[in-house]
Amino acid sequence: MSSLPPTEATKPLTSALTTLNPGQRLENTLAQLAPTNAQIKNTDKDEREISAGELIEPIQRINEAMRPRGLEFELSEETSRVITRVIDRESGDVIRQIPTEEVLKIAERLEAMQGQIISLEA
Repeated sequence: MSSLPPTEATKPLTSALTTLNPGQRLENTLAQLAPTNAQIKNTDKDEREISAGELIEPIQRINEAMRPRGLEFELSEETSRVITRVIDRESGDVIRQIPTEEVLKIAERLEAMQGQIISLEA
């Protein structure tokens, strides 16, 4: 427990909680912690997922700027992952790809197996 004295803001809350039974204290605490509708709406706007379609145009602009330096970015249609390639500027050969083709294939198989495991458990 904290040995600090309660602040003025917590005094009424602390005294009110001591007169309640444990179930009422839990309900009271949860009610105070519950987000308001305004907070939920703001969270939805800030934390929404970005679709693959929204990433295409920015990736194209990045590629235009980075290709002369030997970097290329691609959005995988199957997995919606960004693939980064280091390319030899003279020959056009791929020097390195992140994630590698092998890792992409493993991830694809794991996703397929995960679907099978879930259907077997159900």
